[in-house]
Amino acid sequence: MGEIENEIIFGDNLRALKRFESNSVNLIYIDPPFNTQKTRQLNQIKTIQSDDGDRIGFLGKKYKTTNIGSKQYSDSFSHDEYINDFLKPRLKEAYRILTNNGSLYFHIDYREVHYCKILLDNIFGRDCFLNEIIWAYDFGGRSKTKWPAKHDNILLYVKNPKNYIFNRDEVDRIPYLAPGLVGKEKAEKGKFPTDVWWHTIVGTNSKERTGYPTQKPLAIINRIIKASSNENDLVLDFFAGSGTVGDSCLGLNRRFILIDNNKDAIDIMKNRFQNINIKWTVLDDKFK
Repeated sequence: MGEIENEIIFGDNLRALKRFESNSVNLIYIDPPFNTQKTRQLNQIKTIQSDDGDRIGFLGKKYKTTNIGSKQYSDSFSHDEYINDFLKPRLKEAYRILTNNGSLYFHIDYREVHYCKILLDNIFGRDCFLNEIIWAYDFGGRSKTKWPAKHDNILLYVKNPKNYIFNRDEVDRIPYLAPGLVGKEKAEKGKFPTDVWWHTIVGTNSKERTGYPTQKPLAIINRIIKASSNENDLVLDFFAGSGTVGDSCLGLNRRFILIDNNKDAIDIMKNRFQNINIKWTVLDDKFK
């Protein structure tokens, strides 16, 4: 695969990855299926005022809700199939195509993170593990039988632990919890984030919302890309979903390649990038 500017590939990501030259990608962020044993679905609804509506709203007015569509994908594997058949060959390709100073951010949750870390230790080497970032949020259901799960895990691995990109000064600062204790100058500058990132999910009414079930916040992706890549670097997401990595790269002057085999994801990205000059590639005839 020769050098390009920005590209979106519709097709099997393992086949696509095998086409990449070794040492050609500066940063990889992936948010693969979490193996939740569920079908992930987001219903899109439209609410209009109606005398025979099924909802009561402001000032007692009635509203009728209509389902206008849904986006979904299956997220169910056996454990061995998920780790050894699904993730392992793709992560081995990810290691191959990363530049010598490149980084991988692997976004997962509590269900499989322990096994994924062992897998990545074996592929990259334990000395190449840099961080486990906890993305914490406070949204969604409340379990009554256990502590509610309100975080995701992001594992950060580097190709070479003695030579990797980390732009500390480019990362957004966060407020101090007790600004009065650190002085005016530090309080105004803000604090460098730790490995625990507090940020809400993409809300139903958010301007960011694209309609994809597992869309991640742009601010989270921006922080990753600012920290671990430089301008004009090539960033890859081979579980692209709604295309947030591409959106971030456009704003931060990075090049990107996005890969997905879900038609709903491709349709959302076509809408999201409709006015952007991007190379679109259909990898397999079955996806045409």
